[in-house]
Amino acid sequence: MFPLFTHFGHAPDALLLLVMAIGLDAALGEMGPLFRLIPHPVVMIGRTIGALDKRLNKPDRSETDRRFRGFLLALGMAVLALAVGGVISFLARVLPHFWLAEVFVAATLLAQRSLFQHVRDVAKALGDNGLEAGRYAVSRIVGRDPQSLDEYGVARAAIESLAENFADGVVAPVFWYVLLGLPGLLLYKTVNTLDSMVGYRNDKYRAFGMASARLDDVLNLIPARIAALLLALAAPFVTKGKPVAALITMVRDSRHHRSPNSGWPEAAAAGALGLALGGPRKYPGLTVDENWIGAGRARATVADITRALHLFAVACVMDAGLVVLVLWLQAR
Repeated sequence: MFPLFTHFGHAPDALLLLVMAIGLDAALGEMGPLFRLIPHPVVMIGRTIGALDKRLNKPDRSETDRRFRGFLLALGMAVLALAVGGVISFLARVLPHFWLAEVFVAATLLAQRSLFQHVRDVAKALGDNGLEAGRYAVSRIVGRDPQSLDEYGVARAAIESLAENFADGVVAPVFWYVLLGLPGLLLYKTVNTLDSMVGYRNDKYRAFGMASARLDDVLNLIPARIAALLLALAAPFVTKGKPVAALITMVRDSRHHRSPNSGWPEAAAAGALGLALGGPRKYPGLTVDENWIGAGRARATVADITRALHLFAVACVMDAGLVVLVLWLQAR
């Protein structure tokens, strides 16, 4: 199960499988045509969570009971993820060529190319077709009300999503695969999906989703900070990038975010790009008075989205480079 100590049977070293998965995701992304024919692993995870949510999260139950049921949901889904990942990983090491299945599954659980494409689509829509097109494009990657955003707000939202999801969709999955192999990666993606579905602070999910939200916070604790550091290290390779400001901002302003983890990569990106991110925002039926992160310009532009994409791409290369480095050190 542990890549750093597992290389037996028919499969290549587990970290080499991870390098292959990173390359496959970078080359093919979401593989949309394929997943129009078969369900995506995250879709299957989401369907399972949705079914259990309907069965367990009853509004007539007490808050204590709903909190306990939410704990059982998080525990059960975590055990299921570890079991499924363990079976695939075991078969990959005892059956000829089954390691290809592990590479494929791991690649589908990474989000380098898809995230890059979605944010690039926002830049293109906003730059070529104006505010309404930009609002529509950004609504696909953020939960806030797009009609409340002006052009600067659309650009900021895209950059914030890129930074936050660099941690959630790239660094954290790689981190947990390096530590625990495919079971760790599936565990992380399952918990992350749980948090996105039931980890809300509203009447329906405040108690039921508490365990899922807390577990997601724990699993992202280290990866979020690694992601922030990678974004700071990538800053010198970006036009007008500010690596020192990135480091200062992530230490100073990360606590201003409502999430204990998301503020780190977001603050690093703000400092690296010379921007102010965050600030007040509107969600459907809710206005959140967020603090500003970063001491730069709040008037982000399409050009800033492009710079953020360059920052993201370099940081992704560095993330993959760390895996190659660990693989090389292991082989010595």
